[in-house]
Amino acid sequence: MIVADRLHTVQEYYFSKKLREVRQLVADGRPIINMGIGSPDLPPPPEAVEELKNVLLQPSAHQYQSYQGLPELREAMTTFYQERFDVKLDAKTEILPLIGSKEGIMHISLAFLNVGDAVLIPNPGYPTYTSVTKLVGAEPLMYNLREENGWLPNLSELEQMDLSKVKLMWLSYPNMPTGATITKQAMKDLVAFAKAHDILLVNDNPYSFVLNDNPTSILQVAGSKEVALELNSLSKTFNMAGWRVGMVMGSHKHVLAVLKVKSNMDSGMFYGIQKGAVTALNSGKAWFDQLDEIYASRRNVLFQLVDKLGCTYDKNAAGMFVWAKLPAGSKPSEEFIDKVLYDKDIFIAPGTIFGSNGEGYIRFSLCVEKEKIEEALKRF
Repeated sequence: MIVADRLHTVQEYYFSKKLREVRQLVADGRPIINMGIGSPDLPPPPEAVEELKNVLLQPSAHQYQSYQGLPELREAMTTFYQERFDVKLDAKTEILPLIGSKEGIMHISLAFLNVGDAVLIPNPGYPTYTSVTKLVGAEPLMYNLREENGWLPNLSELEQMDLSKVKLMWLSYPNMPTGATITKQAMKDLVAFAKAHDILLVNDNPYSFVLNDNPTSILQVAGSKEVALELNSLSKTFNMAGWRVGMVMGSHKHVLAVLKVKSNMDSGMFYGIQKGAVTALNSGKAWFDQLDEIYASRRNVLFQLVDKLGCTYDKNAAGMFVWAKLPAGSKPSEEFIDKVLYDKDIFIAPGTIFGSNGEGYIRFSLCVEKEKIEEALKRF
């Protein structure tokens, strides 16, 4: 059986392929320290786990659930956005729970893109934006993010591009992979740009509450709902990556379009997970404080390792990664990380997997025990 042509437009996800190699090294007895992938190693809020356990014996827990999620989950999500971002949303019409925000990238693309439409994608950026764009038959149009511009879109440069076919633009702030944050003025300028060119902005926003004192949302900009959607998730904020709980927010019209796709692709989120998510979303300030305390402690040691490698980095970046620039004269990023992998048994992500502008950079994850980072440091 011949596979669909669309499969020839994408490759296997880098981490899927590279981690097979890493697992084989582990199986061969190598003491690999994996600092490449951002999978939270800390537990979720204990109250959320307890709530999940408590509902398992309820008769209704194992039935099909609403495509739009439990009303109390939508309410908890809107309250969270009101309290943490000062963004007001209608729980009935302007928010849609997702089985992880990654599925939202596909749902949004299916809802708004036709074959031949163009999509503005950040370089460097999350590789899934490009692969999903190709899978739905649209054209990826890369736009530059550069260190000298704070890893923000250069609107003057964007205005010089052919935007006639552009239907959608992906953003991610705090930025993945660089950790760069965005100002309110930059968000206002992006919303104005989108309105001027009839482009749907989508901000992918899962890192706002890790080592970040100033959480931002594109929906904080007045009038942004006319041209913007935002994705968020509980994966990083509450260490619930495997639970697969996300959400998309925006105008009723835009959210309804996403729902039309989603309702044809799944049959709702498991009841117990939704109830646990409600509990997590109601966590107080102490939760975020203790999370940051752990990540800050790890990052301080990791900075020593990055210094040891002669790299430069932004100490004020947000999120659970350290994005580091290799010293002048270094090997290309992928060669550099392979040498570290085989010489020191440490896996680091090369910047090139996020785009050509990632060449010359490497990315470390903070989802590693402090003791393991200290061990990695000793290996140098």
